[in-house]
Amino acid sequence: MLKHKGTKNIKTERLLLRKFKTYDVKDMFKNWVSDSEVTKFLTWEPHNSVNDTKVIIDQWVKEYKYSNSYNWAIELKETGKVIGGISIGKLEEEHCCCEIGYCIAKSYWKKGIATEALTAVIDYLFKVVNFNRIVAKHDTKNIGSGKVMIKSGMKYEGTLRQAKIRKNKEFYDLAVYAILKYDWLERNK
Repeated sequence: MLKHKGTKNIKTERLLLRKFKTYDVKDMFKNWVSDSEVTKFLTWEPHNSVNDTKVIIDQWVKEYKYSNSYNWAIELKETGKVIGGISIGKLEEEHCCCEIGYCIAKSYWKKGIATEALTAVIDYLFKVVNFNRIVAKHDTKNIGSGKVMIKSGMKYEGTLRQAKIRKNKEFYDLAVYAILKYDWLERNK
């Protein structure tokens, strides 16, 4: 069924998707994880210090030893700067299904970067790992994220009402998108 290969380098026109390295901590902190606007719709608080970010990166680096760990840094080829991340957060081995999430520095929004990264990772997960279904969800107020999912070939499947609770204890709805291997094969004929 699934043929886990772990986080391998993926190159696109403008990006190198690769494993996070400990030296990415400053870019990661500066470019997105400390920005409250970027983290507004995410499940975690903005980082207050580079040390918060270091703890996370150190954990990810340790997890790379597992073949079912998929967590890419999004690096701009042109500058070598890390401007975001994309990863599998939930993996259902028995159903050949996973859930994917991504986060991009605000200065790179609306430039096709997230779509380019998501499309490349979807290709990898179907072609190399052999997933049958890839899911992504977003806060219904985060319209831009839904547009990225659609441009990457995902289809809207519905809304989970009051599915999560915000950091401020307010419930929010999640829009659910997915792409099946069948859809991906049809799209790539």
